[in-house]
Amino acid sequence: MKKLLLLLSVSFALTVQAREAIVSSPDGKLTVTISDNGGIATYSISMEGTQVVLPSTLGFKADFGDFSKRLKIVNTSAEQIDREYDMRQVKQSHIHYVATQLTVDFENAGGQKMSVQFSVSANDVAFRYLIPRQMEDNPKSAVIYSETTSFMLPGGTTTFLTPQSGPMVGWERTKPSYEEEYTVDAPMDTKSKYGQGYTFPCLFKVPLAANQSQPSGQAWLLISETGVSSAYCGSHLSNFHSFLGRDGGGYYSIAYPMEGENNSRGDTYAGIALPGSTPWRTITLGTSLKPIVETTIAYDVVEPIYTLNPQLSATNPYGRYTWSWLIWQDNSINYDDQVKFIDLASAMGYEYCLVDNWWDRNIGRDRIEELSRYAQSKGVSLMLWYNSNGYENDAPQTPRDCMNTSYARDKEMAWMQKIGVKGIKVDFFGGDKQETMKLYEDILYDANRYGLQVIFHGCTLPRGWERMYPNYVASEAVLASENVFFNEGAAIREPFDLTIHPFCRNAVGTMDWGGVIMNKYLSKDNKSRHTRKTTDAFEIASAFTNQTAVQCIAMQPNNLEELPQAELDFLKSIPTTWDETRFIDGYPGQYVVLARRHGNQWYIAGLNATKEPLKLTLSLDMFDAAKTVNQLVDIADKKGNVTGVATLPLKTDKKQQAKVTIQPNGGIVIF
Repeated sequence: MKKLLLLLSVSFALTVQAREAIVSSPDGKLTVTISDNGGIATYSISMEGTQVVLPSTLGFKADFGDFSKRLKIVNTSAEQIDREYDMRQVKQSHIHYVATQLTVDFENAGGQKMSVQFSVSANDVAFRYLIPRQMEDNPKSAVIYSETTSFMLPGGTTTFLTPQSGPMVGWERTKPSYEEEYTVDAPMDTKSKYGQGYTFPCLFKVPLAANQSQPSGQAWLLISETGVSSAYCGSHLSNFHSFLGRDGGGYYSIAYPMEGENNSRGDTYAGIALPGSTPWRTITLGTSLKPIVETTIAYDVVEPIYTLNPQLSATNPYGRYTWSWLIWQDNSINYDDQVKFIDLASAMGYEYCLVDNWWDRNIGRDRIEELSRYAQSKGVSLMLWYNSNGYENDAPQTPRDCMNTSYARDKEMAWMQKIGVKGIKVDFFGGDKQETMKLYEDILYDANRYGLQVIFHGCTLPRGWERMYPNYVASEAVLASENVFFNEGAAIREPFDLTIHPFCRNAVGTMDWGGVIMNKYLSKDNKSRHTRKTTDAFEIASAFTNQTAVQCIAMQPNNLEELPQAELDFLKSIPTTWDETRFIDGYPGQYVVLARRHGNQWYIAGLNATKEPLKLTLSLDMFDAAKTVNQLVDIADKKGNVTGVATLPLKTDKKQQAKVTIQPNGGIVIF
């Protein structure tokens, strides 16, 4: 490896009170400048010499001291980070993280101390607060009431955001459930729909002025956080605040949970032991969307909290699952219908069948044991749905009171382990308070002890959890496939939504969208209710563009007879774990093309959310030039109507490039 270069300077001018520390990424492309000008701690970020994040405030207010003003830099220390690690359930299996880490020590007017630690890699900036014990080794604990952490962006920046919902609203008072709609290319001064700011991650397109080294252009920024455990609360971005004299620019700041979350139980701030640290705030930057899609920063700066249970580590626990509830709904949660979906999973070679809500009432525990034995005889394992319950909402579905206390979890999980259940889906959480973060962690830790994987629904964004909690699989935290069933508007929006998530939600954490839908109609008989608005090729390709290691292929038993054999054969072969992911092309809300590698096999998948056929020239240099490359693609007649899906050879030129067409609301998979 080339020698890492560190740019670090601390200047103390006699005539100016400001002190300044500068740290650059190992390749020198990103530079972070930290200052205490006017007693206010700030940072700014430049990319290849152009300032992209303007001077933005740092700091917090705690019960023992104010670190938002009258601060001065008193010391700095730096080290070079070179770390490699392996993961199986994210977009890349082997990750090599190289960064320069700078710790800047601040002191307030009372002589109290805190530090800001920056970790700067090729396209990512992560930072967090380190809080020591103060004078006379006290306090040994602290309450962090609020942060002054902000993100100042220049005028002309446009946004790709989803609003934070208000608390205890919506169906059975279950919000925020992190299932709001995205808007794209909106001005920064567009008001948040509910007045509560924005849910992480937050994507921005920033205009770049021309300079000596580059013409005018744009930068992409993705802001999020990672490393949130039971030791802190989750956060989100505030509403936009304009800044006079910035030509339309302004800032967002870190916002803590709302008072009404969790039925108003629990604090809106964080309590930590000292010495301690806050979660990492992360900013991914690039002149293209490639660094945004490919980032692994959510995992790079965190460590596992516990080791994976040998029951899970000895096998490959990942795979595909069938799910009756998406189309057949609550009435399907009976023994006979679940047998049909187990048989479907077995016929397709899928590993799991998810039995959704009300199973304890409609099937009963004794017959669930019988169902699990039947599933195992067919080479399939069950996953079971649970209500997180407690007092945070009014969701009525059972089983209840099984996940919210340690003794109930222990009893329930021991039973699941005994009967061969391999995973759980836990639904309906109450927001981002520290108390709720503890519930997530407790469920994950106890599930690991019993060899269970965990998927969360009606829940917050995962924040590095794939690495922190190795039996964690995925979270919903998105307006997911069930809404395609519930209303036609969501079905119309599906192509738009699924061409946003690779750049936002799915860029920072695994996402359980909840189903590759193959029925033409959103009904059990496949003849009534509204139609699916996407093509078959779109749905199949979405299994590659949506990333989660346990993927729902929401086929129905009728699909075995109705789908062409070529589609069935392809659906049987879909992998769910990836050794490498590459961004090829796309724009949020319009189209996306990604390449993913599973073992030695590459797949290029594309989705088109526009109303016109999308013609692209793609480089296929990742494929062996001596082998035939095929494409699964929509076939359209002369009027542009899609008539079916075909698997065809794909011709490449001497440069190993190929011209492809993706139909409106259509997809393609090259393999």
